Amino acid sequence: MASRSVISKDETDVPDFPAPAADEKSDISPAVPAHVIYKLLGFTLAMVVCPLGAYFLTLDLLFRGNSTFAGATAAIVANVVLIGYIVVAFKEDQSEARERKEKKKL
Repeated sequence: MASRSVISKDETDVPDFPAPAADEKSDISPAVPAHVIYKLLGFTLAMVVCPLGAYFLTLDLLFRGNSTFAGATAAIVANVVLIGYIVVAFKEDQSEARERKEKKKL
């Protein structure tokens, strides 16, 4: 049977953080910008709605009750949404890198 040893921490183990100056404003901006959250929510909604919609639309209209082909169509649509999100994320990252380079030049 294993036993646990208790390790006590002294107050000297806690790092001292400098207090902000009275005239210095603290950074209260969110860690993730709002437009990134909106894109994520949009693609999350698309990831749910588009494959389900594709399945039920193609089940009766295109494939006449063949659920195998309708399921394959839904899987393809889900992959298209996922690839779309990846492309948008890469483009956003590249635009931010360009903005930083332009800012350094000035």
